[in-house]
Amino acid sequence: MASETGTARQQREAGEDPARWRILTVLLVAIFMSLVSVSSVNVALPSIQSGLGASASALQWVLSGYALTFGVVLVAAGRAGDIVGRGPLFIAGVAVFTLSSIAAGLAADPTMLVVARFIQGIGSGLLNPQGVGMIQQYFRGAERGRAFGAFGSAVGVSVGVGPLLGGLLIHLGGAHEGWRWIFFINVPVGILAIVLAYLWFPKPLVVRSRERTVGGLVRDLDPVGALLLGLAIFAILLPFMEARAEVSGWLWALLPVGVALAAGWIAWERIYRRRGRSPMVDLRIFRTGSFSRGTGLIGLYFLGVTSVWVLIALYFQEGLGHSPLESGMIGLPNAVASALSATWAGRRVLRLGRRLVLGGMLSVLLGLGLSVLVIELHGQGLVSEWWLLLSLAFVGLGQGAVVSPNQTLTLAEVPLEYAGSAGGIMQTGQRVGTSVGIAVITAAAFTVLSSGGWANAISVGFGLVALVLLVALGVGLVDERSRRRGDAAAR
Repeated sequence: MASETGTARQQREAGEDPARWRILTVLLVAIFMSLVSVSSVNVALPSIQSGLGASASALQWVLSGYALTFGVVLVAAGRAGDIVGRGPLFIAGVAVFTLSSIAAGLAADPTMLVVARFIQGIGSGLLNPQGVGMIQQYFRGAERGRAFGAFGSAVGVSVGVGPLLGGLLIHLGGAHEGWRWIFFINVPVGILAIVLAYLWFPKPLVVRSRERTVGGLVRDLDPVGALLLGLAIFAILLPFMEARAEVSGWLWALLPVGVALAAGWIAWERIYRRRGRSPMVDLRIFRTGSFSRGTGLIGLYFLGVTSVWVLIALYFQEGLGHSPLESGMIGLPNAVASALSATWAGRRVLRLGRRLVLGGMLSVLLGLGLSVLVIELHGQGLVSEWWLLLSLAFVGLGQGAVVSPNQTLTLAEVPLEYAGSAGGIMQTGQRVGTSVGIAVITAAAFTVLSSGGWANAISVGFGLVALVLLVALGVGLVDERSRRRGDAAAR
């Protein structure tokens, strides 16, 4: 990596590093790669089943194994980046992700694929919080909003393009072997990201002390706190991820265990700080209202909205008999709308504040209502299902105005030395929300499906998503009111 002079260090600390836009490019390439891998695998499950003879349980683990390890390592990886340098951990995460993609593509049996997906989740968990932390580190003011806007564009495009790309690769590679190319396509992207990171990232700086012993470094990383939180997240996530598996009954016993472990982690972090040491997460950041409310808002948002695309994929493929490629096409206008909206919102977030996020959620609610109308009318033979291309575009417009602006506003008052771990907390909330939402909302939809048909099932699912979003909207309104009071007091 390039060495860093004293002047360059001052520029970096002031958010004026001339290399910051090149650094952002590398971050977005790798993050886009990791997120596309999530959404593209969803449409590849039938191909994996026919190509490897995988059981329903193995297919479930192909999905949940990645999400599980991703969620477990996020906060610890973010804190490690805060301590030892975000650049090296980012490169390590990309390398792990790329190598495990090769292993996944070469998998000779379901077990090898599941193991590769576990490791892939670790790589993604390593690199993602570094991306958030480095945007906090290298950008200030309005530029930070623009950078998070670009981040939001990458998220929106990846969600929409992933299923389309997966369907196209399966179409070109064949039903039995096409799924392998969903993993192989990550390899050149990962290699490019590593090379550019090595060339463009400044020499890593330790955020705190530049001279520390191995023991001091270990204490700053807070291994006990990392273990407790990792086990807590594992115990909370696993029952929801396996909710539709035959063995899920006994797994629900892990839920209270996870809650107890989370309580133990909170107690440990407080004790660790009272001893004068640096905890993995300084819990005092939750006293910052913008951070705690913004984290709760985005967790609720993902609890609801992530299920939309699961339900749409099921509706198009199982309900209407469309191919994976056709199913993937339904999200393309959504992805374009999300990317454009995120870029637009990123330039205006400091001026419009939380009102921008509230407006985005109203757009998502409008899109959900119009989509239910299309599905119900299609069930009566009155309109084509392809009108969902238009109605779901409103969901994309809203998502672009929610995700990246909320990230900018939520992290604005978090100290830089906790940027990585704070970003990890936000993303962990999103992972927990995603897992809980998909388990609960799809279970409700399948319950209705058994007696009421696909149109009613999807309508009920979307109705539950809307209810969750209304709660998130309430959290946003409370935060907006609090900000106005704060501004009035300051004046």
